[in-house]
Amino acid sequence: MQPSAPQYAERLTVPRSWWAVTALVAVSGGLVMLPLGVLPMLGGVIGAGALSSALVSSYGSARIRVVAGSLVAGDARIPVSALGEAEVLDAEQARAWRFHKADPRAFMLLRSYVPTAVRIEVSDPDDPTPYLYLSTRDPEALAAALTAVRAA
Repeated sequence: MQPSAPQYAERLTVPRSWWAVTALVAVSGGLVMLPLGVLPMLGGVIGAGALSSALVSSYGSARIRVVAGSLVAGDARIPVSALGEAEVLDAEQARAWRFHKADPRAFMLLRSYVPTAVRIEVSDPDDPTPYLYLSTRDPEALAAALTAVRAA
């Protein structure tokens, strides 16, 4: 495997039901504009549909990748050498770390529609971030990819 090839890659896409809600928002935009005529109604459908689609698409575009010795999570890029062990969290543990166990200094890339997560300690003494919390649909694979990069 090439060093620049991703060892792990995931996109935290939104559930399909969110796209159904987007269609309902588009219909609502048309209904709001209906009293003004057919053309404004079509404009309302197109405008509301485009806006809600852009919002849903951008929220679901968060990516997690392990590539070239770094963990890329959203906008953050952290060298794996600055990270400690990865703890795989099931749905109940992930919920606890999202709420009452959460540290406000932690980096969190969370999506409520993804029930499982990985919690990764930050071992860099100069970094005030205690850990990374990353929602992921395959926490075991992410933890294994981090371990493999650390071992290499």
